[in-house]
Amino acid sequence: MPAKELPLKKEIAYAAGMMGWSIMTNIIIVMLPYFYLPPNNSGLSPLVPQLLVFGAFNILSLIAASGRLFDAIYDPFIASLSDASKNPKGRRIPIMKYAIVPAVIFCCLVFYPLSKGESMINAWWLTLVLAGFFISLTSYIIPYNALLAELAHDTQQKVKLSTYQQVGFVVGMIIAALCNNYADLIQEIFHISSRMEALQYTMWGLCILAGLVMIIPVVAINEKEYSEAKPTHIPLLHAIKNTFRNSNFKYYLISDFSYYIALSIISSGLLFFVTVLLGLPDSDGGKFMGIMVLLSLVFYPFINFGSKKFGKKPMVLVAFVILSLIFVTIYFLGKLPFSSTAQMYILVSCASFPLAALGILPNAILADIAQKDTEETGENHEGMFFAVKYLFVKLGQTMGIAVFAMLTIYGKDPGNDHGLRLNGVVGFILCVLALLFFSRFKEEK
Repeated sequence: MPAKELPLKKEIAYAAGMMGWSIMTNIIIVMLPYFYLPPNNSGLSPLVPQLLVFGAFNILSLIAASGRLFDAIYDPFIASLSDASKNPKGRRIPIMKYAIVPAVIFCCLVFYPLSKGESMINAWWLTLVLAGFFISLTSYIIPYNALLAELAHDTQQKVKLSTYQQVGFVVGMIIAALCNNYADLIQEIFHISSRMEALQYTMWGLCILAGLVMIIPVVAINEKEYSEAKPTHIPLLHAIKNTFRNSNFKYYLISDFSYYIALSIISSGLLFFVTVLLGLPDSDGGKFMGIMVLLSLVFYPFINFGSKKFGKKPMVLVAFVILSLIFVTIYFLGKLPFSSTAQMYILVSCASFPLAALGILPNAILADIAQKDTEETGENHEGMFFAVKYLFVKLGQTMGIAVFAMLTIYGKDPGNDHGLRLNGVVGFILCVLALLFFSRFKEEK
């Protein structure tokens, strides 16, 4: 019996899962550098030393990178486990449900350092809890994203479901970006003097909300009813090799990797760009992130129409061009002939189209790649394609945090901000690389 088409309410339930893990992922990206190596006008104290290793890397950049070493082994393992699962309730959702509670707990623990001052003890603790968080969340993300290719049965369904997914992701971004605003309210309502304590209460509230939202697709979608996928029998290493034999996938992967490094640099640096380069309060960071995301929603119908009319590839290439110009602007923030607020409005307005295009289209493109590979090989290993992709997404996000943290060595405070401006140069180079590699991608007509 053929699988049913996913109704609208189930599509929304599926997208809710992405909103949940987006909240936790973006909490780490936005708040980790700001919490552990804050600028001197933030009201927070540094929690890890600014020690240099090999003359270039600081401790925080190495911690962020080391957490992903576990993913290098674990991502393909959980994908292979999911692809080969013979669970009568489905290959994906039964795995997802066990990941939610550990992810919530570990995400909160990231913001509970063992010492309230600058200490190497905090560095070791952070390494441990970040590894636990990444592994827990991976156990949800990999099966979750593999479901896209199985629940959507043609190209346009994939674009539509990917659009709902992206709405969930950007809503999660907004919620996470408002951390400092929530902390302001907690301090005001409950008369809490400690900024660190207010942020910790905020993290618990946001992570519990994220966990509850991640439960929605688990309880709302009967995987076997809407998917025809069968367990794959390809050994783990052979399945990984199969994905890299696909030349289209390699071009896709390299450009996606570069994009996520660049996006993570923007997200990690947002509070610094707002408070240090422009001299605005940290609560404005969440406001501008929210405006950018809401403006991106305006482009969603155009992205869906444009992908049908012109193809997905041209839309992605235009988005990379615009994003590269945005990074040039970051280098000059605070020096442009406009007010600080006007500079941020210009920046977030221009960023809204790339955020929409590069949020919706890549997952739909990858689902097409995975489906075509399944048709050619007769094996359902969508999970492995998404595992490799999300391994590189998370490596890109982590490298973005690491690059941003490393560049803070060259200045992150008012009057000494050269390191923050260098992020604009690095981001521009990454976007140009993404543009060049994706231009070699061959889109199926």
